Amino acid sequence: MRKIAVLGAAIALSNAVNAADAETQAQINELKSQIAALADSLEQQSAAPANPVYIGGYGEMHLNMNQGTDNQIDYHRFVLFFGKDFTDRVRFFSELELEHSLAGDGKPGEVELEQAYVEVDVNDTTQVKTGLFLMPVGILNETHEPDTFYGVERNNVEKNIIPTTWWEGGVMVTAKAADGLTVDLAMHSGLNAADLDDGVLDGVKSLRSSRQKVAEATANKAAYTARVKYTAVPGLELALTAQYQDDLLQGAGNDELGASLVEAHAVYENNGFGVRALYAQWNIDSDVDDVIAGASEQKGFYIEPSYRINEKVGVFYRNSMWDNAAGSSSDSEKTQNDIGVNYWLAETAVLKADYFRQESAGEFSAAGYNLGVGFSF
Repeated sequence: MRKIAVLGAAIALSNAVNAADAETQAQINELKSQIAALADSLEQQSAAPANPVYIGGYGEMHLNMNQGTDNQIDYHRFVLFFGKDFTDRVRFFSELELEHSLAGDGKPGEVELEQAYVEVDVNDTTQVKTGLFLMPVGILNETHEPDTFYGVERNNVEKNIIPTTWWEGGVMVTAKAADGLTVDLAMHSGLNAADLDDGVLDGVKSLRSSRQKVAEATANKAAYTARVKYTAVPGLELALTAQYQDDLLQGAGNDELGASLVEAHAVYENNGFGVRALYAQWNIDSDVDDVIAGASEQKGFYIEPSYRINEKVGVFYRNSMWDNAAGSSSDSEKTQNDIGVNYWLAETAVLKADYFRQESAGEFSAAGYNLGVGFSF
C-alpha cells in the first residue's frame, strides 16, 4: 500500500511539474510576441520621418435670419493649417482659407493666405518669426476657431475697429520677460487707405477695407506693433497693444497721414464662469485734408459675460459699441446686444444659436437670429 501511495504522489508531482512547465512556456511565448511587436513598432518609428508635416484646420457655416427678409445661409469659411518642424528650434506654419465657398470672377468668396511664416527659437525665452503672420492685437485675431468663442458671428468691435482677421508681412520678436509675462515687437507692412482716384480715406469711414493682405501690397511706409500680455494667474489674460503707422495713404496723399491704434482687453475664466472685455481706438491725424469727416477717431468696446453650464452647454450675453466716425460731432455710434447659446457636440465641434438687436444713433436699425455650426481639428 505504501508503494502505491508513493507512486501516486510521484505521478501527481509529475503532472504538476508538467502543468507548470506548460504555463511557463505560455508566458514565455507571450513575452516573445510582445517583444516582437515592440521591435516592429520601433522599426516603423525609425523609418518614419523625424519631423513630419502636420495638418489641421477649421470651418463654420452660418444661417442669418433678418426678421424674415434677406435671410442668408453661407459656408463662411473653410481653413487648412499646414506646418512642419524643420528642427527642434526652427518651424514653419501656414493657414490657407476659402471664404464663402466659391472664389473667382463674379463669385462671392476669396482664397486667402492668412499665415505663412518661419519661426526660430533664439533661446529658451525668445522666438523670432518672419513672413506673413496675424497681428498680435485683440482677443480673436490670433485665436478665432469657432469652438473657442461664443456667438455665430464674430463681434463687431473686433471686426470693424481692429479689424479682425488682420495679417501683415514682416518680422516679429516674442520674448518671455518673466513667468506669465510676454512681450511682442513687430515691424511689418501697413494698411493702405488711399483711394486710387483722389487719395481720400478708403471705405465709408472704416479701416477694414484698408487691409492689403500682403497681396502685391504697397510698402512705401512700414508699421510697428508692440504688445504686452500677462497670463501668470490661472484663467486670466490681460493684454495691451499699441500700433503706429507713418502714413495710412502709403505716399499717395498730399501729406503723410499718421495713425495709431491702442487696444486693451481682459479675459477671465473660472469654474464655468467667463468674461471678456475689450476696448480699441484709432487716432488719425485730423489736420490732414485726406480724412473723411469724423474718421480721425474710431473706437469701440464690448463686454461679454458667459457661463459654461457643463461640458456641452454654455450661454452668453454681449453688449458692444463701435463708432467709425467718432471724431465728428454728429451721432454715428452703433450699439448691439447679443444673447445666445453654444452646444458642444465634441470638444472642438459646436452648434451655436443667438439673437441680436442693433441700434444706430440711438434708433433701432436691425434685429435677427443666427444659427451656426463650427469645428476645428
